[in-house]
Amino acid sequence: MGAGAVASSGTTLAYGHLLDPNRKWYNNRRIIYLNAWIVLLLITSSTNGYDGSMMNGLQSLPQWKDYFGSPTGSKLGLLNAIQNIGSLAAYPFAPYLSDGMGRRFAVFFGATIMVVATAVQTASQNVGMFIGARFLIGFGLTFAANAAPMLVTEVSYPTYRGQLTSTYNSLWYSGAIVAAWTTFGTFKVNSTWAWRIPSALQALPSVLQVCLIWFCPESPRWLVSKGRDAQALKTLAYYHADGNDQDPLVQYEYNEIKAAIDFDRTVAANVGWKSLFTTTGNLKRLRIIVALAFFSQWSGNGLVSYYLNKVFDVIGITDPTIQLLINGILQIWNLFWALLASALVDKIGRRILFISSCIGMIVFFTLQTACTAHFANTGDEGAAHAVIAFIFLFYASYDLAFTPLIVSYTVEILPFAIRAKGFTVFNFAISLSLIFNQYVNPVALDAIGWKYYIVYCCWLCFELVYVYFFIVETKNRTLEETAALFDGEDAVQHVAGAAHPGALSPTDEKSSGSFHEQHELSKA
Repeated sequence: MGAGAVASSGTTLAYGHLLDPNRKWYNNRRIIYLNAWIVLLLITSSTNGYDGSMMNGLQSLPQWKDYFGSPTGSKLGLLNAIQNIGSLAAYPFAPYLSDGMGRRFAVFFGATIMVVATAVQTASQNVGMFIGARFLIGFGLTFAANAAPMLVTEVSYPTYRGQLTSTYNSLWYSGAIVAAWTTFGTFKVNSTWAWRIPSALQALPSVLQVCLIWFCPESPRWLVSKGRDAQALKTLAYYHADGNDQDPLVQYEYNEIKAAIDFDRTVAANVGWKSLFTTTGNLKRLRIIVALAFFSQWSGNGLVSYYLNKVFDVIGITDPTIQLLINGILQIWNLFWALLASALVDKIGRRILFISSCIGMIVFFTLQTACTAHFANTGDEGAAHAVIAFIFLFYASYDLAFTPLIVSYTVEILPFAIRAKGFTVFNFAISLSLIFNQYVNPVALDAIGWKYYIVYCCWLCFELVYVYFFIVETKNRTLEETAALFDGEDAVQHVAGAAHPGALSPTDEKSSGSFHEQHELSKA
């Protein structure tokens, strides 16, 4: 393989000819084990989704409102925003824990804090105790959410990496579904357990992680960065090639990882916080990931995610049972579309999904705004029902890209040396956008009602223009190839040449023999 082919040819000319066509996720025991451990990491996102949906549901529970004095306005905004304030407090430490102690330790540390915090939240005796517990949940979640998706993308079998990493954020809705239907189910409980039960269940994913995380494989890239090359090679071989450390695919991955990490350390000086703002490639990355972070929360979805009851109040749907029921159905709808998009990321591509998502959101949010305005002026129940339909269609569009891709796209365009730090910047930007949303949205809805929607209609048009010009297609590339797209031809040639000095060029590939012939040759 020629050096220049790495960044331009995708799977076919990169590692595609090294893959055993008979090694699939459903018929290979080691890949099944690996994917089971990856599921343990993916449920980190479920905790986050559970929180947003739970807070939505609690606002419709009279038992919760009565116990905490029916919070409104800025007090309600604080109850929702405090988790993200807790996340902000942990951001300075999360990347150092992930890079210093390892991905698994960071997940364990964060999950442990969340278990303790949810116990305090469940036992809350006053609003101050409830707010403090939610602060701790956000603090712990930052450590787990920083490390988990990076470990998923760094340990996955190559052909499933894009789909699995995209599934991470999609499972936000799995937590949302459990929370929505739990609050719906406890609605009839005539005591504080109507909200304490949903609070307690929030700890379940974290409990599983505390108990099982040390059985999960550590990132081969992190192991190489710490000089533990033999363990990294053993991990790759065990899960990607049934234990054969001379397998062509394993050797390709191992050498490419070593070359890329070496390049970042010695050639590009692409390490540390400063490099995020000083190199051309990293500035391009930063421009994309910060924009995606804000777009993911400022697309109008924040209105429904945290203040669905207020949206329904505007269109005359005030029955708590109906609100909770629609919320539960909406989360199932969201999960379906997000998982569908996750399965298609390597077939359709990231760029097409982002552009299609923006177009759909513009159309359906505009129609939602028009119908809300019509109801406000006429009281037409048909317009209210249309608003609900357009909310569902809006979310189907949103879920095509801004649920599955924002995390996976961020971690795959960042090179290993700054992946944890760059991902922290991404999460920091999300927290800033969420805090703004959670404070401003309830105040704006109370003040100007449906007219506030017009702001989002205009912003969505800007999002479409931005993703059209700046999103780079990355489908069917290894992590190292994707990172090299932003760093220029020198990075491409160094990584390819250093990792595979004797690799075949594309023109020699036809004469190289089948996978099985190469496999036998490597063993010999």
